[in-house]
Amino acid sequence: MTDLPGIPSRRNFLKASAATVALVGVAAQAKAKETAAAVPLDEYKPEYLNAVEWAFVMAATARLIPSEGDGPGALEARVPVFIDLQLAGDYGTAEDWYMAGPHDPTVAADRGWQTPLNPAEVYRKAIPLVDDWCRTTHGAIFAELEADKQDATLTALQKGEVTLPPDVTIFFTTLLANTKEGYFADPMYGGNHGMASWVYIGFPGARAAFREWPTRHNIKYPLGPVSIKGERA
Repeated sequence: MTDLPGIPSRRNFLKASAATVALVGVAAQAKAKETAAAVPLDEYKPEYLNAVEWAFVMAATARLIPSEGDGPGALEARVPVFIDLQLAGDYGTAEDWYMAGPHDPTVAADRGWQTPLNPAEVYRKAIPLVDDWCRTTHGAIFAELEADKQDATLTALQKGEVTLPPDVTIFFTTLLANTKEGYFADPMYGGNHGMASWVYIGFPGARAAFREWPTRHNIKYPLGPVSIKGERA
């Protein structure tokens, strides 16, 4: 992962995040797309994101979990596909969320979703604003910037240095959370292609029983991961 202030190193970030989003997260609300995983990213036709938004998500997730390193990056794991499918589904529309006000974007994250916009609307409103900031600051939209300037932009977003309206100040934390979820969720939801992230961290996936293993310390689990649908890596 790129070294954004306040975000842990890539390997530690991946291992620490896996326990909470490997099988659930927003993926629990998603609709599986059988064909999504089979289509190369450059041929994938987004369900929700328009061309500019898709380019932004591709570029941003590629910097949050870069391809360089000893594990798969966000693009290899097809995180952008996961995000697009989420935004096109019940998560994107906040179908079963409590969305009534009042909303206070200044409160702590544990107070819940503090914007009248649903996640899909947050992406749609925030991305053009971030691209405008990039044009003013760096001379091009986010997807067209060099990697170091993309990192600088993400850092500025994280630190609140990119001025956004109150209803989309949650954009960076949402993007980061969705990137983690797409990296670790079961591949039936479009991300974690080939269970690559599970293989990388040694996560067994949806195996039904391994009761004998919790008491075995410092012994590597010998079997590869299994998806919810029974696929094996």
